[in-house]
Amino acid sequence: MDIDLKNLTDECNTVEYKQAETDTLYKTVSAFANTDGGCIILGVTDDKEIVGIDLCDNKQEQIVNKIADNTGILPNVELAEIDGKQILKITIDKSSNPIAYRGRYYKRVGNTSREIPKEELKTLFLKNVSWDSQTNKCTIDDIDEETVRKFINKAIKEDRIIEDVKDYTVEDILTHLELIIDDKYTNASILLFGKNPQKLFRNATVRIGLFKGNYEDTIISDKEITGNLFNQVQETENAIKSLINKRAEIKDFERKDIWDYPIVALREAILNALIHRDYFDISANTQIKIFDDCIWFYNTGELFGGLTIEQLNNPHHSSKSRNPLLMNVMYKAKLVEQFGTGINRMNVACLKQGIPTPKLDISSSGFVLTMDKGYKNINDRQKVALEYVVQNEYITNGIYQEINNCSRDISKRDLKKLVDLGIFEMKKVKDTFNYSIKIK
Repeated sequence: MDIDLKNLTDECNTVEYKQAETDTLYKTVSAFANTDGGCIILGVTDDKEIVGIDLCDNKQEQIVNKIADNTGILPNVELAEIDGKQILKITIDKSSNPIAYRGRYYKRVGNTSREIPKEELKTLFLKNVSWDSQTNKCTIDDIDEETVRKFINKAIKEDRIIEDVKDYTVEDILTHLELIIDDKYTNASILLFGKNPQKLFRNATVRIGLFKGNYEDTIISDKEITGNLFNQVQETENAIKSLINKRAEIKDFERKDIWDYPIVALREAILNALIHRDYFDISANTQIKIFDDCIWFYNTGELFGGLTIEQLNNPHHSSKSRNPLLMNVMYKAKLVEQFGTGINRMNVACLKQGIPTPKLDISSSGFVLTMDKGYKNINDRQKVALEYVVQNEYITNGIYQEINNCSRDISKRDLKKLVDLGIFEMKKVKDTFNYSIKIK
C-alpha cells in the first residue's frame, strides 16, 4: 500500500529510522523493550530519506527470525511502500521482563540506545518476577502428558508429593505446582513438560562438544540436546558417558564401573547448569566441552542472590534459586535437594575418586564449572598412592614404599607433599601414621 511516513509513524511514541539491518537494530530492539516500546522504520535514513530495503529471498522472515533468536521477542512487522520503495515498520512493545542482546541489556536515553549500568540492571531484575514464573500464550496442547505422569509417579514414590495427585487432571497437576497462573501457562511449565519447548525458547538447549587434546582447535564431536528439561538432563548424561572413558574395578567379587568423572558429580553439574541458568539471556545455550584432561560446563547468568564463589564452596552455604519453580519440581522428583548441598556432593564425590574438586568461576557473563580428570602437580608414585587410597581408604609409609619400590626418605617426602597440597590428611593410628584422602 502507498502511504506517507507520517501516517506510518503516527501511533508510535518513539521512532528510530535505520537505513539497513545492522547490529544496532537489535540493540534498539532491546532498548525499546526495556524502556517504553517504540517503532523501528527499516529502509529510511536518519534524515527521513526513503531508500528502501531489499526484501527478496524471504528477507523479511529472516529479519523477524533474527530478532527472535537474538532477543527472544516476536515483533509485529508491517510491510509498507513509499514512493515505490519497500520499507519495514517493526513495532516493539514494552516487555514485562528484561530483554538482552548478546548478553547485554540496553535502554533508551533520549534518542540513543545505551547499555544499562550494572547497578541499575540489578534493580531492573529485582523488581521483576522470575523468568520461570512469566506466562506465555501456550495451551494444554503444548504439554506432554506422559512426562507429567512420569514425574508424578516419581514424586509420589519419593514421598515428595501426596498420592492423591495421581488422580488429578494434567491442568490440575500444573496448577497444584503453581505452573499455571491465572489460567496462563508459565515458562516453567513449558520448559519442564512441553512437547517442544524450543518452539518458544530457541536457546533452551544443551550443546556438547568433544575436542582433541586440551584446546578448542579441533572438534571431534558436536551434539545439541533439545526437548523438555527432564529429557535434557537424561540425554545430556547419556551423551557425556558416550564421550568419556570408563574402566571396570572388581572388589569383593563385584564389578564397579569407574568413569573419568564421578557420575554423581556429573549429574549435579548438569542439573546446576540447567536449573540455575539465566533464561532471560538467550545469547547462548548451556554448553559442555570435553577435553582430554578436563570437562567444562557453562551456563548464562552470574551467581544469584549475592552468593560468592567462596560461599558456594562452603558446605553450609544458603540455598537461593534464580528459577524457583524449576527448582521445586526437580526437588519433588528428587533430582536435587533444596539445601545448597549440590556443590559439596560434587566435591566429596571427586575427592573420593581421587580427582580434584571442581573449579568454579564467573566468566563471559556466565557461570563456569571445570572438573579435572586428575591432579597435574603430583608425580607418578603419588598417583599410584592416590589410586591405592581410593581403593583401600588409607595408606602407610611402609605400603607406599612397597607399591612404589622406593626408599623410606622418598616415601616420606612424597607423602608430605600430598599433605601440604591438601590432597591427603595424616592421622596417627596406634603407633603408625595413616594417610587418607582429605574430605573438605
